[in-house]
Amino acid sequence: MTVTIVGKPGCHLCDEARVIVAQVCAETGATFDELSVLDDAALFDAYWEKIPVLLIDGAVHDFWRIDPDRLREALAR
Repeated sequence: MTVTIVGKPGCHLCDEARVIVAQVCAETGATFDELSVLDDAALFDAYWEKIPVLLIDGAVHDFWRIDPDRLREALAR
């Protein structure tokens, strides 16, 4: 499974999400990457008010504050 953080540089919630995602992915074996709303107009239009947005295999999982337990459960399915 791949977890994608959609955010932007300088976003403190994105920084917090990155720590949580890295930890949970290390525990579960999932991979993660990051995309910036500043680099993609479609992402900006879709998500700029909700960053960070967390996608699992391309589907929206969560936004704003990321819950590590909820992420673990989703990755265990």
